Amino acid sequence: MSDKEEKFNPFEMAQSQFDLAAQYLDIDDGIKAKLRLPKRELTVNFPVRMDDGSLRMFTGHRVQYDITRGPAKGGIRYHPDVTLDEVRALAMWMTWKCAVVNIPYGGAKGGVVCNPKEMSDGELERLTRRFTSEIIMFISPESDIPAPDVNTTSQTMAWIMDTYSMTKGHSIPAVVTGKPVEIGGSLGRREATGRGVMFAAREAAHHLGVDLGEARVAVQGFGNVGSIGAELIQNELGSRIIAVSDSRGGITNPAGLDLSAVRQHKRETGSVVGYPEADTITNEELLELECEILVPAALEEVIHADNADRIRTRIISEGANGPTTPEADAILYDKGVFVVPDILANAGGVTVSYFEWVQDLQSFFWEEDEVNKNLEQIMVNSFADVLAVAQERNVNMRTAAYILAIGRVATATQLRGVYP
Repeated sequence: MSDKEEKFNPFEMAQSQFDLAAQYLDIDDGIKAKLRLPKRELTVNFPVRMDDGSLRMFTGHRVQYDITRGPAKGGIRYHPDVTLDEVRALAMWMTWKCAVVNIPYGGAKGGVVCNPKEMSDGELERLTRRFTSEIIMFISPESDIPAPDVNTTSQTMAWIMDTYSMTKGHSIPAVVTGKPVEIGGSLGRREATGRGVMFAAREAAHHLGVDLGEARVAVQGFGNVGSIGAELIQNELGSRIIAVSDSRGGITNPAGLDLSAVRQHKRETGSVVGYPEADTITNEELLELECEILVPAALEEVIHADNADRIRTRIISEGANGPTTPEADAILYDKGVFVVPDILANAGGVTVSYFEWVQDLQSFFWEEDEVNKNLEQIMVNSFADVLAVAQERNVNMRTAAYILAIGRVATATQLRGVYP
């Protein structure tokens, strides 16, 4: 690990982003201090029986950052590099993400320090159920609703829901979102984040007068968000996908890629690299291709001070969390690149999670068209709200999104007051 990586603290970065946006708002210093810190956090150490019969200890965290506007909402990730400060930062960002799309949630996040790639399904199930039992006093449909995140899936959510329900004595599907449809999940949830990225790109193109029928699109990251976003941008907007990539590298064809064939190639080989109807490029080269829309949907901090000057696109719609550094934001803004920030562009997932929770509470489920129509309305309205702030304050879209979100949480905090 480099010195830079050792010194990097995601929560300090999240607080710095808060401080930057808060400067534009007339917020009481006491409320500002409250919004810079998590409401509550829980760290648990617990044993899991491994397949070989041994007991292994694991550490997990759950942070509820703010619940002023509603129950805490946020995913649970399984990763060897999970830290409490990372979970704090992610919970803070979830607070702003829910506020920027104006859904009645606060922010939370959870994580377990483990390497799921080295664990069997049985070990992962036992870990999930035990972790659920350790944080069960924290979660409920009324207080804190987990969801999938890095290395967790709809199956993980099914185990959490079942463990919680067995403890309570009856089925409570609304305790998590991102579940399989068969046990209370929502239609459209799997595609929701990619669909939101598509709506964000579309609204930006309309604002800038970009012809979507002629637009060239490059997508870094061909996982769930990137692949679905690419398909929707191609099929619903009529744009041409000229490049995609995964962790092994990327491919490009200026005439456009056949995404169905690319997906089939990846299923057969494990990567998009080697697809015969395209040239091989690196992930770094993909970012610098000349195009109208760039979708970074892979890792954080891929657009930074060293390469921002070489970015040749009109629009960036951020599918990943944190793909652009603050230094790069300033360079892109000066270049006239229009960045739709992550807390807006990839908010489709949490928005449809909200729809899933509402459906579970009512035991009344919607058709997929209704889910997608309601998602579109929220994304379009939220984009317009953020754009209005950006134009009024003469700031970039990221700062505008933070101003809007923090302002909403601060107003709710002030209206509720301090108990007792």
